Amino acid sequence: MIVDVWAQPTFVSAPDRLPMPEVRRLAEKSGSADRIGARIGPDELVAEMDAAGVDVLLLSAWHRPGGWVVSNDDVAEFTAAYPDRFAGLASVNLADPVAAVRELHRAVGELGFIGLRVVPWLWELPPDDRLYYPLYVACVELGIPFCTQVGHTGPLKPSDTGRPVPYLDRVALDFPELVIVGGHIGHPWTNEMIGVVWKHDNVFLDTSAYLPRYYPAELVHFMNTYGRGKVMFGTNWPQLRHDRALAQLDQLGLSDEARADFLGGVAARVFQLPAGRAG
Repeated sequence: MIVDVWAQPTFVSAPDRLPMPEVRRLAEKSGSADRIGARIGPDELVAEMDAAGVDVLLLSAWHRPGGWVVSNDDVAEFTAAYPDRFAGLASVNLADPVAAVRELHRAVGELGFIGLRVVPWLWELPPDDRLYYPLYVACVELGIPFCTQVGHTGPLKPSDTGRPVPYLDRVALDFPELVIVGGHIGHPWTNEMIGVVWKHDNVFLDTSAYLPRYYPAELVHFMNTYGRGKVMFGTNWPQLRHDRALAQLDQLGLSDEARADFLGGVAARVFQLPAGRAG
């Protein structure tokens, strides 16, 4: 079983949605500029997953200041078409906390989404800002993880919001029941992120936006030893193609147990994937 816990169709959003100029440079630097503006449907994406051996893709909506880039209903078109292959991660308007909580309840209760994702650099607000806190309570009540970005920003936006200490550490202290998944390995503060993940039972990390050959040695050691069960595979699709990332896994030297946890075991537990999705 292979689960990709971070995919974002922001490069290929609908023409009536807000553009994401911040990701254009990132796409170009990652060799995925051809995906900008290229529409892809559920059938095509499943075919791409099948070719790479990916069983489940967690697909996230995006809301930025000013409006939707990819709406929760856009993502629901994919999850409804292939409920065993796609799972939805909701997005909300962080600037309107009451409406945000209502939209999160709708996404989980009506659309069947399994988590919330907020990208701090889009809002230039770190995750311990007061606007997030009603959402954390809602996530605990709904029994879903809060997913966010850690580390520097590839797009040309301030990076400080992605620093694990003090921001994410403080959130985990204030909400010990909240399950938190930090995406993008935390570089250049990877050791900080490893410390936060080890410290808090309900904090996890995913490797999206980085090819395995670029994982820091300390992260690979963590995955293979005292951090087994705390790190999940991700690509930040379509920034990275699944086949390209998975082809490099053998370079990591993971044990069979660590590899199984990394590729899907941890995600199945953290996101409470049904048996049909967990494979």
